[in-house]
Amino acid sequence: MTLPADSWDKVRSEFQRLWGYEDFRPPQGEVIATLLAQRDTLVVLPTGGGKSICFQLPALLQTGLTLVVSPLIALIENQVDELRRRQLPAAQFHSELPAQHRQQTLWALEHGKLRLLYLSPESLLSEAIWQRLMQPKLKINGLILDEAHCLVQWGETFRPAYRRLGAVRPAFLKAKPAGSQIAIAAFTATADPQTQQTIQRVLQLEQPAVFRLSPYRPNLKLQIRTVWTPRGRRQQLLQFIQTQPGTGLIYTRSRRDTEALTTELAAQGYPTAAYHAGLGPTDRRRIEAAWLQGELHFVVCTCAFGMGIDKTNCRWVFHFHAPALLSEYVQEIGRAGRDGKPAQAVMLISEPTGWLDPADKQRQQFFQNQERQQQQLARQLIHQIPVQGEVKVIVRQFKHGAMALSLLHSVGQLKWLDPFHYVINRSAIPQALAQKKAIQKMAQYLHTKSCRWQFILEAFGFAQDADALKEGCGHCDRCLS
Repeated sequence: MTLPADSWDKVRSEFQRLWGYEDFRPPQGEVIATLLAQRDTLVVLPTGGGKSICFQLPALLQTGLTLVVSPLIALIENQVDELRRRQLPAAQFHSELPAQHRQQTLWALEHGKLRLLYLSPESLLSEAIWQRLMQPKLKINGLILDEAHCLVQWGETFRPAYRRLGAVRPAFLKAKPAGSQIAIAAFTATADPQTQQTIQRVLQLEQPAVFRLSPYRPNLKLQIRTVWTPRGRRQQLLQFIQTQPGTGLIYTRSRRDTEALTTELAAQGYPTAAYHAGLGPTDRRRIEAAWLQGELHFVVCTCAFGMGIDKTNCRWVFHFHAPALLSEYVQEIGRAGRDGKPAQAVMLISEPTGWLDPADKQRQQFFQNQERQQQQLARQLIHQIPVQGEVKVIVRQFKHGAMALSLLHSVGQLKWLDPFHYVINRSAIPQALAQKKAIQKMAQYLHTKSCRWQFILEAFGFAQDADALKEGCGHCDRCLS
């Protein structure tokens, strides 16, 4: 996608003025030009690849509003605070904002003072925002879905509102003047080919331009270590952090794990902090700032930490527990070594039998059971939920109603008439969910005998890059052994 030379000069000039960089990194320029041309887009860029600039700059260069849907309040706050520091017309709207701030955002929206509005998926579909967005005079240029891989993930972090986002654009266009255009763009750091297809289908992308960049980092050494007992797991962590002078991150699987490990490390004389989605905005900000400024050597965290937080000199990422999905793992290790200097990604896993340290198997079983229970609840409700109806009525009537509707949509048995109304086709043959295959792929990675980087590249559809490593990367534990 190309723009006239004079228009492109203006784009680059604004980029230099606002962000201070000399020029774009590939494929930032191409993505920006595509969004300015109002074309649907799917962007898969590794962590630290500069995704936010790709949609922020087009939004600021156009008249009208761009909506950014993001899963984490911390991520929304980070990006909006940065834009506001640059005195740019951006705002946020979500449940954790004080009522006064929400009113200020609504006033700015009604009076055309915004170019970027960041929301959670639930906030986008809330009555207060939706009524204002549907006003015919309000011009909406685009709908951006940040961290789009969240749309296909089930389990404890599942958000039913994601499955309704594909019905948003048709609803907007019905309320806007004839000829209106609204582009949809999905951004993520990790999406295998099947996930990419799901994102395109759920969001109803129309002939999207697809931009993908390999996640391979030759400076990042990958290593998996087997532990035999819970005590051995803690000893491995202590030995590692004792030898690491640079800053890093320790990832665990749950809030309880982060807090327990933080307490244990503090008792050993290591000042750190536990970071998870249950913290309030003030605590999150404090921990993020302490880590960014080097006051904390490392943070013990869940997957909630790191999205949108840019620290180029993070030297290591340590997985105290294995993530459930390969996409989570690649996203999290991508926070190390962004400056191109040597960095490490170490992960601990239990010995294969699980006899001496059953924690990994128990944890994996817990998440699989949780997903299975979600599906069972949905199947039980399919015969109780009306064939056609309204989401808010179902949510009031059934405890797991929203989840059931979303699951039925994901297996092809439900269609959204708009973001708030549905119709069920009970005769449709349910499709298989992709999550089970994704969990199996992670298990294969843990025990592969081949080059770990080559495995990752093949899993995410970068066959040519994987072929280039057929002799091995030379810096993962498999190649070095």
